[in-house]
Amino acid sequence: MRVPARIYASEEILEKCLEDDSINQLINMTALPGIVNYALAMPDAHQGYGFPIGGVAAVKYPDGAISPGGIGFDENCGVRLLCSEFNDAEIQPYLEKLADEICRQVPSGVGRGRGKHLSISQIDRILQQGAQEMVKMGYGSEDDIEHCEERGKIKHADPSCVSNQAKMRGRNQVGTLGAGNHFLEIQKVEQIFDEKTAKIFGLSNGKITVMIHSGSRGLGHQTCDDYLKIARRAMPKYGISVVDRDLSCVPFNSTEGQRFFGAMSAASNYGWANRHAMAHYIRRAWQIILGQKVNLSLIYDVAHNIAKIEEHTINDQKIKLIVHRKGATRAFSKDSPEIPEKYRQAGQPVLIPGSMGTASYVMVGLPKAAETFYSVSHGAGRAMSRSEALRTLNPAEIKKELKAQKIIVKASRRGLVEEAPMVYKNVDNVVDVIAGAGLARKIARLKPVAVIKG
Repeated sequence: MRVPARIYASEEILEKCLEDDSINQLINMTALPGIVNYALAMPDAHQGYGFPIGGVAAVKYPDGAISPGGIGFDENCGVRLLCSEFNDAEIQPYLEKLADEICRQVPSGVGRGRGKHLSISQIDRILQQGAQEMVKMGYGSEDDIEHCEERGKIKHADPSCVSNQAKMRGRNQVGTLGAGNHFLEIQKVEQIFDEKTAKIFGLSNGKITVMIHSGSRGLGHQTCDDYLKIARRAMPKYGISVVDRDLSCVPFNSTEGQRFFGAMSAASNYGWANRHAMAHYIRRAWQIILGQKVNLSLIYDVAHNIAKIEEHTINDQKIKLIVHRKGATRAFSKDSPEIPEKYRQAGQPVLIPGSMGTASYVMVGLPKAAETFYSVSHGAGRAMSRSEALRTLNPAEIKKELKAQKIIVKASRRGLVEEAPMVYKNVDNVVDVIAGAGLARKIARLKPVAVIKG
């Protein structure tokens, strides 16, 4: 162990973490070359690949290690939150039709793509420019870009570092949802905790929002897989050994490290482009059903599977670090130049989704989050494996329970079981740990009224 391991948890959450391998994975993270301060686990932590999901590690720039397993296969999986001009009562008569139309507009499911295949040159431009390229192609607006982490584009992206196989997998998946824990939700603002900040974000009681949770699809998965193999082969050259081969890593400033960072950044740009395109098709669905121009404004878009070069204060000195966040959301505090100007009086919107039958939260980053490199949970975190869920849960019962809560669900039987509310930790408890630790403050609680799963 080069540094201590630190986990943010309640007693109940810690007991859950001890049921899988997440604590051992957290301890393994402490041996990453160049790691500083702590290896961190957020309260949604559960067993992952290499890092636990909910893991955060910062390493010295430029010679610390970068690890594909510290980011994950779904590179730039993240969340985008849109806000409507409607309240819950106004939208209820249209809700079923809206959910059906969104299903028609946004393909979902394992490997599902759109009918149209982009050319490799178009994919390269998306990999280079991210969501900004989508605006050039006529999707969304410049205002969307302003309310997106990194303005939807990491400048270090290098499409030449992404394999042709990865690009081929991405040709027809821009604007698609995928499967697993990815979802589209129509939500209503159920509770406001901070009126002043909620107003800055455009939220009020009863207001209808739309949350998009997805990432870089097959392109990102292939990119991670490609570079895990490269990292495993390259480690002996740099004298690196790891306890867990899933934590394979290379020096950031090595040839392999630079190529991986260029490829991961490009895949992240693809993830922002994908969520940006989905927002476009959701706006189209709303216009079709509501028969008028609908203003769905973007509150924020933030990644939670990514590694980035950031400046942080260590021992009273500002230094550059390579921050790995795997299943962890960035949570910058007010006055940060990294967030949109209109939010700098308040802080960065922090988006924490729950499960299909529970709440999601909007929070705001606080100065104390400096101790986690301005990172918090990315969601509730799984409490039950998919295989256990399939073995023990009844889809008819789950659907009945959700119907009783007046939640419309569009999902396959398998998706319904694998992503059932009871397979996740209690999101309220997770958020209370974050708030109690002083990392972020609760702004609003959002309740699903219609859920679309892959």
